[in-house]
Amino acid sequence: MWFNTVNTYDRNRDMALYWASERGHIETVKILLDKGADVNAQGGDYGSALQAASFEGYAEIVQLLLDKGADVNAQGGDYGSALQAASKEGYAEIIQLLLDKGADVNAQGGNYGSALQAASEEGYAEIIQLLLDKGADINGQGDYGSALYAASFEGHAEIVQLLLNKGADVNGQGQYYGCALQAASLVGHAEIVQLLLDKGADVNAEGGDYGSALQAASEEGYAEIVQLLLDKEADVNAQGGNYGSALQAASFKGYAEILQLLLDKGADVNAQGGYYSSALQAASFEGHAKIVQMLLDKGADVNAEEEYFGSALQVASSQEHAEIVQLLLDKGADVNAQGGYYGSALQAASKEGHAEIVQLLLDKGADVNAQGGHYGSALKAASSRGHAKIMQLLLDKGADVSAQGGYYSSAL
Repeated sequence: MWFNTVNTYDRNRDMALYWASERGHIETVKILLDKGADVNAQGGDYGSALQAASFEGYAEIVQLLLDKGADVNAQGGDYGSALQAASKEGYAEIIQLLLDKGADVNAQGGNYGSALQAASEEGYAEIIQLLLDKGADINGQGDYGSALYAASFEGHAEIVQLLLNKGADVNGQGQYYGCALQAASLVGHAEIVQLLLDKGADVNAEGGDYGSALQAASEEGYAEIVQLLLDKEADVNAQGGNYGSALQAASFKGYAEILQLLLDKGADVNAQGGYYSSALQAASFEGHAKIVQMLLDKGADVNAEEEYFGSALQVASSQEHAEIVQLLLDKGADVNAQGGYYGSALQAASKEGHAEIVQLLLDKGADVNAQGGHYGSALKAASSRGHAKIMQLLLDKGADVSAQGGYYSSAL
């Protein structure tokens, strides 16, 4: 009778032993074990009673469970193993208990991939040393890429130094941010960036969401790190990543100081690539007038085209950045340039309901009956959204109400 009861799951898929172990009720744990509770039953967020007790720091319960035959290497739960759970929370006594019972120091799985990565992410030097002394693979891969990557991302300079001194691969590849250098650059840990560079980190290592450490630092606005990387000969025109280049990243975010640093180092103002195709289009999309002016002054091609966004003028028109529209027109932007989703700047502004920009474009000679784009014409774009004021502006300029083409065929 007791056996059947103690090994029954509740509605949360937890057993009584798991529940008592997680909450530190040692007397209840003893009773349940004496009554035949399954010490290795799986379930709950932590996978097993052993992992639950290890995560919560109940050393006496961990010892009880182990003495009753708990599998020290049982896999499952949020942390993959009891060792990773204890490492994540910094319980050195429990880690030693588990290791003494034969815990696999390199077991893979869980949120952090390994116990070493968990300890590195949290910054526990004593535990890292324990794990390394037991043979932890310093370059083992997991969700954080490696222990070095994890420590670099979280800003634990002491741990980074420890891992490097123990032979961590300074150029090991990781997950989202490519390598430790890119990870540290992205989150602004200048001291760690310097440490990694001093240990031979490849300043131009490629990969990850940002393509390079330089693009990562440029996107987040860390001028000190950008300068550090440039001083170490980072390729200012390296291609790749979400923004295509460091210049496009800085332009998108509007970081004038970083933009100037990159331009002074020879960044190609017309480099193509990335989500916005060019730095000018990125800045125009986000409405950074100062950045647009800087790029134009450096010779950015005001009429460069991209498949989806068309030209910078079309981008700025669609986003209602009137000041930038004027800047681009003053620099010779073709008011009737064709291409992109909307076909023209006039159609983009008409569809989005930006009357001031429609007037600006018309005053600059925009062709009111230009064909192309998703809606076929500016009038049909305005009609599709019910922008009566803009429709009147276009009609007053001679828009053809019967023109065919586009998604809706006609304006009617």
